[in-house]
Amino acid sequence: MGIRRAFLVTDEGLHRTGLTALAIESLQKQNVEVTLCIDVLADPPEETIGAAAAKAREARVDGVIGFGGGSSLDTAKLVALLVQTPQEMNRIYGVGLAQGPRLPLIQIPTTAGTGSEVTPISVVTTPTDEKKPVVSSLLLPDVALLDPELTIGLPPAVTAATGIDAMVHAIEALTTHLKQNELSNMLAIKAVQMIFKNLLPAVTDGQDIEARERMLLASLYAGMAFSNASVGAVHAFAYPLGVRFHVPHGLSNSLMLPHILRFNLEAGEATYAQLGRAIRSELSTASDKVAAKAFVDSICDLVSQMPYAQRLRDVGVKMTDVSVLTADVLKIQRLLAHNPKEITPEDALALYTGAF
Repeated sequence: MGIRRAFLVTDEGLHRTGLTALAIESLQKQNVEVTLCIDVLADPPEETIGAAAAKAREARVDGVIGFGGGSSLDTAKLVALLVQTPQEMNRIYGVGLAQGPRLPLIQIPTTAGTGSEVTPISVVTTPTDEKKPVVSSLLLPDVALLDPELTIGLPPAVTAATGIDAMVHAIEALTTHLKQNELSNMLAIKAVQMIFKNLLPAVTDGQDIEARERMLLASLYAGMAFSNASVGAVHAFAYPLGVRFHVPHGLSNSLMLPHILRFNLEAGEATYAQLGRAIRSELSTASDKVAAKAFVDSICDLVSQMPYAQRLRDVGVKMTDVSVLTADVLKIQRLLAHNPKEITPEDALALYTGAF
């Protein structure tokens, strides 16, 4: 790819594990000069991305490598863009507003969840504490590398939360009534099947390399699925939890998923039935109503087995915060519009209350 001066984007926690040292050594053996950036924060703030781009520009890098979870990959995308084509962040939030070209970009996920290595989206936390996306085909990488050995050291709770995040991507890509299509449907169904089969083994035995590999591939499929369709209400309800209470993205999705699945059960019956038959062969001849309920029950049961908080109260949310969260989520109509069933202000309040 012609990269001789690489900018390696990761976070401090991953850097401390020593994985970045192996990556840097590998690059240096090929006479690639490496500038390391370990300043990535969860739900990457605009300021952090700008500072990383400035550091890369000063080092005169000619390629960017994202190495880590979704926040590192999202940051790497924007650094590759902003170094080559400087532009103000507040002018590129939305779809197709970013200008190119960008630097060569390689993405290497170390979690099986976000699928960010194959999506044209970077989600940024703005100075006003809003989550806004930059959506552009310019953000798709030149190369995505999936190496299950990089995920072996993930703690069970992180494995679980990122895996449920991928599950949500796949479910919501299939259930959006606005943009789901044949390509996204095929990828989403396959991702749900693989995650349902492999997530619990990966959580309970972190050394299960086959389960780890299947989860990485499923995460990639789910990322491709929602890139071609969209995500929906679960993500909308999760975003305020991340912004206001700094709940990790996968966990915030998991906290809301069971409640929104049950809320959507009747409206999404045909789609949920399709997924039920995909994950449980004994449902092949069941009615839509039976298969849909079995799917929702199966996913809720899977979430309940994950080794982390199960209620909003367990992550610092107080009952008095529910009305604030409700006001926040109602502003995210770009995602709520994809839900199979319309969500009224009263519904939103009830969903957060139910999750409390």
